[in-house]
Amino acid sequence: MLYHLFTYLDREFDLFGAGVFQYISFRAGMATLVSLLIAMIFGGRLIKVLQRKQVGESIRDLGLEGQMEKKGTPTMGGLIILLAILVPVLLFARLDNVYVQLMIVSTVWLGLIGFLDDYIKVFKKNKEGLAGRFKILGQVGLGLIVGLTLYFHEDVVVRQYIFADGSTSAVNASRQYTDVHSMITTIPFRKNNELDYCNLFSFAGPLFEGWSCYLYIPFVILVITAVSNGANITDGIDGLAAGTSAIIGLTLAIFAWLSGNTIFADYLDIMFIPNSGELTIFCLAFVGACVGFLWYNTYPAQVFMGDTGSLAIGGIIAVLALIVRKELLIPILCGIFLVENLSVMLQVSYFKYTKKKYGEGRRIFKMSPLHHHYQKLGYHESKIVGRFWIVGIMLAILTLATLKLR
Repeated sequence: MLYHLFTYLDREFDLFGAGVFQYISFRAGMATLVSLLIAMIFGGRLIKVLQRKQVGESIRDLGLEGQMEKKGTPTMGGLIILLAILVPVLLFARLDNVYVQLMIVSTVWLGLIGFLDDYIKVFKKNKEGLAGRFKILGQVGLGLIVGLTLYFHEDVVVRQYIFADGSTSAVNASRQYTDVHSMITTIPFRKNNELDYCNLFSFAGPLFEGWSCYLYIPFVILVITAVSNGANITDGIDGLAAGTSAIIGLTLAIFAWLSGNTIFADYLDIMFIPNSGELTIFCLAFVGACVGFLWYNTYPAQVFMGDTGSLAIGGIIAVLALIVRKELLIPILCGIFLVENLSVMLQVSYFKYTKKKYGEGRRIFKMSPLHHHYQKLGYHESKIVGRFWIVGIMLAILTLATLKLR
């Protein structure tokens, strides 16, 4: 809103200093600061409200050290994260940008699903919360919205450079170019790193080539569902999900900044995505919200984010990666989420297999998800979280290295 207001004041009245709102860097910095302040100031007040309402976490005794001490800790703290993201974005981002609109919808959509799940757990005293099929249905619904928007919206374009021989490329800038609606994405660690979803099955003939574009939408649904569930599973000990998400968000902010700037995109020989630079504001508001939430969520946590926060942050990360055409980097960038997800899947599958074969179930890990395995080994929560953050930083650096490692 402030962008549009000060743009008007600068144009109509030549207001001194109003032009600074034209700079993404200024607005992104302000969004970060405001999100931090909202999380830290509003967070303390919300915790007091939740305590008065007795919105406490019900804890199952899993035999983990210090676990039962957390009983009664306020949950639904994801509301802090949602507010700390949405307010700065509404204030400083361009609200006529399709990517910003998509991110706002994604945040509110999954935030509401998570809130409903937490509400059922806390106020309806149903430990299972929202039925799994309804969660999946909500994630699929968001996947359809995102997939259809990215597939059909006329403002979702990439820049194609035209060469003398008539060929085009999303990289290797030439003097001639055109902005085209295309389902191109980036393949990591390859020199010619463009992949067009519409050409996936071109080898099978023109019939399959025409239909292969429609695989993009199911793929979007898969990515959003997988990453949001991965974040949900990772949210198991104090500060783990929020800290890991902040690292991922900062990495995506760098990608958004580079992909939306013609000079940097040309220098790095990467795809230029017009108007995607505006996502830097959203990304840094997201980072500020996660870091601000850590003020209350680091060990010993004063509040838990609950599904209100964990489902939303996972969905936000997935949609951001899809918009900046870096979804194939998710297994690296979101490696913590992936390993946590896989640990649960492997544990359950192996237990069922061995129970059927040997008559008794056996386990690969002492407990899943993986962070609980380390707790069972005697590691303190703070050490586990710290080391997971270090691994997350290493994965983020490796992800950024793909800009040049081809």
